[in-house]
Amino acid sequence: MTETESAKKAPPRPVPAPESATATEPPAPVARLVGVDLARALAVFGMFAVHVGPLPVPGGGVGDWLLDLSSGRASALFATLAGFSLMLIAGRREPKTGLAGRQAKARIAIRASVLLVVGIALAMTNFGGAGILNFYALYFLLALPLVRLRARTLATIAVTLGVVTPQLAFGLRALLNEPVVNTINTYDPIARLCGVGLLDLTLTGLYPAITWMTFVVTGMTLGRLDLTSGAVQRRLAVVGPAMIVFGYGVSWLALRLSGGAQEIMTGPPAMKDPGMGSGSFDMEIGGGLGGSDAWGLLAAEPHSSSTFDLVGSLGIAITVLLCVTVAMARLPWLRRLATPIIAVGTMSLTIYVGHILVILALPGEAATPPESASAALLARFIVGATLFAVIWSRFFRRGPLEYLLNGATKLANLVR
Repeated sequence: MTETESAKKAPPRPVPAPESATATEPPAPVARLVGVDLARALAVFGMFAVHVGPLPVPGGGVGDWLLDLSSGRASALFATLAGFSLMLIAGRREPKTGLAGRQAKARIAIRASVLLVVGIALAMTNFGGAGILNFYALYFLLALPLVRLRARTLATIAVTLGVVTPQLAFGLRALLNEPVVNTINTYDPIARLCGVGLLDLTLTGLYPAITWMTFVVTGMTLGRLDLTSGAVQRRLAVVGPAMIVFGYGVSWLALRLSGGAQEIMTGPPAMKDPGMGSGSFDMEIGGGLGGSDAWGLLAAEPHSSSTFDLVGSLGIAITVLLCVTVAMARLPWLRRLATPIIAVGTMSLTIYVGHILVILALPGEAATPPESASAALLARFIVGATLFAVIWSRFFRRGPLEYLLNGATKLANLVR
């Protein structure tokens, strides 16, 4: 064999990657997931702020602005990231099909079952309807028929939900009265067990599936996108802020031009993040902001469940996810600095449940925020959660409840 023939038959040698690329820049998927973990940690801290932080002072400083921003938007970011996580199970860019697709759906259903059990257990405590996990369970089940859809189709569904469901929810709630609610809850085993039944989970609770599926489906859409693509990042950099301006700006303008702002100010107080002990709106049955008053459909207040609230909150969620994804991919020093916070995002279920248990253990607490709510208490929760996550992650790959969830989903391997 000649040297030329030998060269033709020899397999080509792999070209080594540049040292700088391997030493300073992680692979794109790793950077992307790290960004998602960081966003999830920020959502958890935002919920800390709502549950144990001080009430924001109108016209206060940056701290008060951040506290006010957390109200409703942290849970919206949490729900959006839940939709993103579904795509990690069902297939990121390309949906899983065949046996892999069936097993992915089974894993999602098992996760929903575990979250429902944990959510019901928390709802049976004084925390009541303030917990989001039982709502998550329903979101996951409702998302099952959508996990194989493409990004464009998912985006169309999300837009449709955001436009239609707030008005539909308002109309359905207007049909409810105390006898109807009592009758439904009487025949609902979940409502009898923990006080937060299917009516709360779907329509009247703090995170009703009828409107909050908009966040989940939007998160699924983002999960189908290549967030490392410059073109995608540029589009999201326009879409996110534009949604914020539209959601909050148009709502502000419409309420003042129509006189609705004054009507709302003189009516029942706007619904903020929850107090404990009730799964339903803390206002008259029949609507979002302002009870049966249709002015609530123009409001963009937290948990008003209006189209403007959904659009504005989603704009914030998209902007946060984009910013942390780009920052983690392009700023290695920031990624290293944020490692302790990222650890919180990798075990967000454990941290979320843990913070509720700590709140319930505080002496004399009967509401959220508790009487001891303060910036100092919030700081202790954030530092404590971060220290726990850092120490635990040094010895284990997953958080305690994440191990439980992962172990349970192994049953999906039995699906054939």
